[in-house]
Amino acid sequence: MGEAAAGAGASAGTEADPEAEVVKLLPFLAPGARADLQAAAVRHVLALTGSRPGRVLLAGQAALLRALADLAPASAPARDAARALVNLAADPGLHEPLLAADPGLPARLLGRALDPQWPWAEEAAAALANLSREPAPCAALMALLAEPGDSVLERLVRALCTPGYNAHASLHYLAPLLSNLSQRPAARAFLLDPDRCVVQRLLPLTQYPDSSVRRGGVVGTLRNCCFEHRHHEWLLGPEVDILPFLLLPLAGPEDFSEEEMERLPVDLQYLPPDKQREPDADIRKMLVEAIMLLTATAPGRRQVRDQGAYLVLRELHSWEPESDVRTACEKLIQVLIGDEPECGMENLLEVQVPEDVEQQLQQLDHQEQEQLEREQLERELAPEPWLERATPT
Repeated sequence: MGEAAAGAGASAGTEADPEAEVVKLLPFLAPGARADLQAAAVRHVLALTGSRPGRVLLAGQAALLRALADLAPASAPARDAARALVNLAADPGLHEPLLAADPGLPARLLGRALDPQWPWAEEAAAALANLSREPAPCAALMALLAEPGDSVLERLVRALCTPGYNAHASLHYLAPLLSNLSQRPAARAFLLDPDRCVVQRLLPLTQYPDSSVRRGGVVGTLRNCCFEHRHHEWLLGPEVDILPFLLLPLAGPEDFSEEEMERLPVDLQYLPPDKQREPDADIRKMLVEAIMLLTATAPGRRQVRDQGAYLVLRELHSWEPESDVRTACEKLIQVLIGDEPECGMENLLEVQVPEDVEQQLQQLDHQEQEQLEREQLERELAPEPWLERATPT
């Protein structure tokens, strides 16, 4: 990034107005500009996105933002321009000025992300994933997705679930984009429409081996869908059968007894001795949270118990090295082995908690979080065995 900053704008004086200097880059970003000057200008912009003041400066430059987005895809600087937009979108504090300067940015990025021929579609998807973390840009994106005609949300799911959809881009970042969008009720309604079979297409990606970004985005999407308790019976039933897909990444190579093995779904029986659990702790926690949501109702708890989830969670708890994941696992196990709630409180998502009890629970959660942070700090400060430093060869 430092080298890129030195590649352009070397003539700027120490007294120069930074905004004026950025505006001077516009002619070099125009179509037809000399290739080497265009490349240097884009590298300078990319270097500016590496610092907060640089991002603030660029976020209000409507003409420059449009010029970056409109660079010819085959040109050498186009990838750096796409990465600059990713960095700008990664700063939540800049989403409002960014969209005010260029309201059409989400639509252009979405078109690029879903274009099977666009070489920098992954960067467009990453910029959208960053933008959609905040409520306002997420709502703006949902408005685009709700336009009549061929459903853009359907195209997004198709691109995510189709191997080789874009020969130039992996499109892993479509998954966290979908996860962010699934925080909106309209997106969940689309995903949970039984006639569309969307959830069923996403389920195999919980085991996608080549990208934790894609796995995490899909698991986050499924977890958000599990908030809709009216769909739990369908999700757990034979049409979707979501539970084995949530449990399998949490399962290890344990050798259960024959009696215990028969309680497990077929896909979790007799796993090979080299079976590995999901390596990403955040994804493991989301998987546990998704199962926890499915136990919110009495029928859901019964189905989760009947499919032997406790056995997998018991072994996960014994193995789990991360304290926050272990705590989430403990809470779920308590729900599965505990007594059923009294009449009228069977749906845990609809229980009205008295204000004083809620405050006590929040205090306990706060204390628990502090304890987890202390344990994390102790692990970080613990002495480690000396390892020989690798040297270049």
